[in-house]
Amino acid sequence: MLTVTDIYNEALNLKPQEQAKLVDKLLALLDEPDKTIELAWQQEVEARIDAYEQGKMGAVSLNDVLAKYLHE
Repeated sequence: MLTVTDIYNEALNLKPQEQAKLVDKLLALLDEPDKTIELAWQQEVEARIDAYEQGKMGAVSLNDVLAKYLHE
């Protein structure tokens, strides 16, 4: 099995365009969403919407949020 160092050394022999393609493919692997995390966020969003619609949670305007964090 190739090591990371072996792969790196092989990549050094590639043309710059091929190196860029390799980098894009590797980064795409890291961008794949974790299904468990996606499901957890979906459930959280739905729970927050329900709480808001039931009057259990209020909302803050974007201007108020920006004022708080941009003027500190």
